[in-house]
Amino acid sequence: MSLKDKWIGFIYSVATGSKKIRNLFTPIGAAFYALLTALFVVAALKMDHLLHLPELPSTPVNVVVSVPMLSFALFVMGWSVLNFFKARGTPVPFNPPPGLVVSGPYAYVRNPMLAGIFLLLFGLGVLFRSLSLACVFTPAFVILNVWELKTIEEPELERRLGEEYIRYKRRTPMFFPDFRAKPKE
Repeated sequence: MSLKDKWIGFIYSVATGSKKIRNLFTPIGAAFYALLTALFVVAALKMDHLLHLPELPSTPVNVVVSVPMLSFALFVMGWSVLNFFKARGTPVPFNPPPGLVVSGPYAYVRNPMLAGIFLLLFGLGVLFRSLSLACVFTPAFVILNVWELKTIEEPELERRLGEEYIRYKRRTPMFFPDFRAKPKE
């Protein structure tokens, strides 16, 4: 059995295990992801300083551009979390809702929480005037997350939720809504 299969099996066993185990792993998973995200921001700012990279546009332009992005990102993230809580779960893969969530932003995209985080990182890059955060570290973070989603999270969701998730995945874009698409089934 590959490491990937073991990791998928571990997430599946925790996600379908006892509430006590799910509640134990949820803050660990959330803290790990928050620290990883913060590490990308700190590393980008450090890289800007070490390499003497040029700064993005100065104040007030950076604030005028970044504040709407950051506000929208926080709105989407909050809306996403609220929909998971309403379904009696969390966005942390260790403690998901008992069924597939297709309400709120999940009616338009499969990963609105991550889309919000990506926009948040880019907005922070603009706010902090960080060329490397906006143009290197945010795209690298997106690539890392897409790889994890395709390799680990989606196979676990297919295993746990079956055909319902596979149909949802076929009709719902990963990050960017297609408002021209036909209404959902």
